[in-house]
Amino acid sequence: MTKFPFDIVGFDLDGTLLDTHHDLGVALNHALRAGGREPVSMEHVRDLIGGGGRRMLERALERDGGPNDEATVNALHREFLVHYEANLAVHSCLFPGGEAALDALASRGVCIAVVTNKLERFAVRLLGELGLSHRFETILGGDSLGPGRAKPAPDLLIEMVTRCGGGRAAYVGDTTFDTRAARAAGMPCVALDFGYSDADPADLGADAVISHYDELLGALEALG
Repeated sequence: MTKFPFDIVGFDLDGTLLDTHHDLGVALNHALRAGGREPVSMEHVRDLIGGGGRRMLERALERDGGPNDEATVNALHREFLVHYEANLAVHSCLFPGGEAALDALASRGVCIAVVTNKLERFAVRLLGELGLSHRFETILGGDSLGPGRAKPAPDLLIEMVTRCGGGRAAYVGDTTFDTRAARAAGMPCVALDFGYSDADPADLGADAVISHYDELLGALEALG
């Protein structure tokens, strides 16, 4: 078998590895109702995800048109975090083909990681509750390295390579936060067109775009 071209493959979490929109939407609407604001329909929750829970809440408040000052956001964000932490794995699951793709990468000796803007403790707990933690060498969240170092900054992806022992790395994501971070870190990025993209998938700036996890290994091999 020809050697796989990447030693490390990192994955974003929400909208990339896992379909988490329902659990995020329930927590978001809990926070909005607590603040006397209008809830968001589940079909629109996907459009708000990207950049972490606080950014999702800010987008919802911007749509609502009501007060969006820092004190309001802080209070509703606390409501969101408490509810989400208690209910983060009710509906969330791997996207179709995700398990087989992880198995295929592992069989090729690839070090697999998760790099997300979700708070690290939430990412760790979510993957643990879904029985997936053992698949990853490291799990990095938006707060893992401190303020200002989440995606689209390259810091988390650079740290991923360090924690995985070094080598050639690629990243898989679904938003401009992911593609910009990968570009800044100097690694190729595969984008998914079925995630929670904040732009047309063709305009994300990815090196390849796929429509199903069955296509991931072929896309990575072509990039290598």
